[in-house]
Amino acid sequence: MPSTEILKIPVELAYALPDHQILMSLDVEAGTTVGQLVELSGILEEFPDIDLKKTNKIGIFGKLTKPDAVLREKDRVEIYRPLIADPKEVRRRRAAEGKAMKKGGGDIPG
Repeated sequence: MPSTEILKIPVELAYALPDHQILMSLDVEAGTTVGQLVELSGILEEFPDIDLKKTNKIGIFGKLTKPDAVLREKDRVEIYRPLIADPKEVRRRRAAEGKAMKKGGGDIPG
């Protein structure tokens, strides 16, 4: 008799605010999409300001993805907040104020 057991895979969902971070571990059916995971997680009820259509972007392990992407075992889906400041504008302002941008490392001896 064939098994009718539904294959579940472990995945994570992450969302961070400046003062609060959420990391959920969930087991979902194989074939679940990123968008379905977000819906199933209940995070949209907990954080109604999340808007995946306009404001927030989503990714898997730091790489942008679409809601219809199918999850793989141990994927970590991340919901990104919009940038508060444009990084280019911040650099321009610092340069105008004469502040040096620090990048790791020092001079390489030659």
